[in-house]
Amino acid sequence: MGNNVPPLTPQIIDKKQLPLHCPLENQSSWNLHPRIYLSFKKGEATCPYCGTRYKLKVE
Repeated sequence: MGNNVPPLTPQIIDKKQLPLHCPLENQSSWNLHPRIYLSFKKGEATCPYCGTRYKLKVE
């Protein structure tokens, strides 16, 4: 059985990965909700389905 709890710390995302969708290909919850593209405001985004948080890497 997979881990269905989002990580406590945000996933760090590089700008090269934009536009970003959740779930990511490497996440164990890839089949738990529909793919949704996230909008980054103030450098952060949270998936409304699973609660996974994403943060843009500071360069």
